[in-house]
Amino acid sequence: MSTASGTGENDRDATGGVERPSTAWPLFEVFVRGKRGLNHVHVGSLHAADEEMALHNARNLYTRRNEGVSIWVVRAADITASSPDEKDPFFAPNGDKVYRHPTFYEIPDDVPHI
Repeated sequence: MSTASGTGENDRDATGGVERPSTAWPLFEVFVRGKRGLNHVHVGSLHAADEEMALHNARNLYTRRNEGVSIWVVRAADITASSPDEKDPFFAPNGDKVYRHPTFYEIPDDVPHI
């Protein structure tokens, strides 16, 4: 893990022995869009001091072989996601909105593939 400190050096603990970083760089998630792809795909994570450094490090780390045409970096702390444990209730169709389902329409016999 990469770390930063105001002085560029690590701080020592109270006993003067083990060095600990004074602050840790934030974690960024990296998304790359390939040459032939239409969507950005999550390719990994990295630590960086700021967004610009994260973008440059992501370019150097994840597109070394000219794999991408676009890179997104997002602070992991800024991402809000649904929980996999809640997938059934979260994505279940709303039963009280029956108008969203084509149950009130008669499909003619001469219309194929419906």
